[in-house]
Amino acid sequence: MSITKGIDNSSIKKGTILFIMILGVSLAALNQTIMIVAIPELMIDLDVSASIAQWLTTGYMLVNGVMIPVTAFLMQRFTTRELFQSSMLLFLVGTIISAIAANFPVLLTGRLIQAAGAGIMIPLLMNVVFALFPANKRGGVMGTISLPIIFAPAFGPTLAGYILVNYPWKIMFYGMLPLVVVVIVLGYYCLKNVSERVDVKLDMVSVILSTIGFGAMLYGFSRAGTEGWLNIEVLISLIVGMLGLLLFTRRQLTSERPFLDLRAFRNHMFSLTTIINIAITIVMFADMMLLPLYLQNARDFSAMETGLLLLPGTLLMGFLMPITGKLFDRYGAKWLCIIGIIIIIATTLSFVNLTSSTSYIFLMLLSTGRRIGMALIITPIQTAGLNQLPSKLYAHGIAISNTIRQVAGAVGTSLLVTIMVNRTTAHLSEAIAEDKVDTVTQNLMIEASIQGTNDAYFVVLVFALLALLLSFFIKRVHTATNEEREPAMKWVPGKKSQIQE
Repeated sequence: MSITKGIDNSSIKKGTILFIMILGVSLAALNQTIMIVAIPELMIDLDVSASIAQWLTTGYMLVNGVMIPVTAFLMQRFTTRELFQSSMLLFLVGTIISAIAANFPVLLTGRLIQAAGAGIMIPLLMNVVFALFPANKRGGVMGTISLPIIFAPAFGPTLAGYILVNYPWKIMFYGMLPLVVVVIVLGYYCLKNVSERVDVKLDMVSVILSTIGFGAMLYGFSRAGTEGWLNIEVLISLIVGMLGLLLFTRRQLTSERPFLDLRAFRNHMFSLTTIINIAITIVMFADMMLLPLYLQNARDFSAMETGLLLLPGTLLMGFLMPITGKLFDRYGAKWLCIIGIIIIIATTLSFVNLTSSTSYIFLMLLSTGRRIGMALIITPIQTAGLNQLPSKLYAHGIAISNTIRQVAGAVGTSLLVTIMVNRTTAHLSEAIAEDKVDTVTQNLMIEASIQGTNDAYFVVLVFALLALLLSFFIKRVHTATNEEREPAMKWVPGKKSQIQE
């Protein structure tokens, strides 16, 4: 293995590089949710069932999730410019195929190619931040780059809805094409390499095990929410996924040159913040999934009214992220996380007692409060863990962190949906027994659904309390140098280098 000479970051125009990469990430993030509201129209236009059409979102999520672990290798093997341009070209090819698709298989192929390019972009952008900026400035920058990751998916369904009302669905892809081309051209002329390149060989066995493990797990969890945990398809997927991940983990821990270096977990702060991140990700999915179900199914609000209820919190969260990042640079993660989780717990308490007459404005205020709490947590908790790693483990730590968030999101969604459905059934049975009726009325069903949602939010509170407890153990320790970490990474030859301070 040979390592290129260190990159002189002093002459690099950091703002230009971040601007170009944020544009690319924004398009990828927007594309992730833009198809949600288009599925009903596509079912008619392409003559497919709902179970087939949902692969446009499920397949995108699976490929995106599978690509993230691979980025640790890619970010070592290729320069920043090469990898970014390749990911954008993949995204462009996928967009063109989707735009000209005349049937479902072609459209799905285009979406999967888009996902392959998009899965590389966010980890790559985070790696560039850690390569360009010293530890005491990363929080503010991480908060800034979080804006497109938060905003773009939130506006995706609204933008798609407007297009579908006024234009054919293909305009969603044709409209994206010139934007992607502009980003590629800007990247060609302005993007510079900002990190060291390591001449590593691709471990195909690890790639296969990673793809099987993460792919099967993500698919199993995504299907469990609708099909149930005892569904044979779900069980087989989860079993295959767990076996794949066990074999993958064993190979990484015994390999001299691991594909995804799990030895990052030897750093206690990285491990602690990762666990907190899992709990917070599951909590975050409550607003994204439980609240819309309650509003539309139990309260008969429209999709537009649901989106408007969530919009103020999303906007405020986005504006607060850069501020939170700067507060992290100055004060560290511990008290920001504690305060943020306390706000989440306080605003979630009322969601445990939802009724059929809970005020729309009250729900909007509570949801906005939860998003304020989230804004205080997301950037600090992720940056705090990664800051403690030596520079040689940045790519691996970022890949691990993003992969775990993807899996936690799938687990959280399926878990909360399952709890809500099961508890709704239980409450409905209790109501029928108490009222001594033989038929299920609409009022009974709605009330049972609300009670089931309340029970799911109680589980959300449990995860929030766990995150709060763990947050008290966060410490602000100095960023490790490669020399301090070298005994744990003897397999890495070459000249030692310092993390920029």
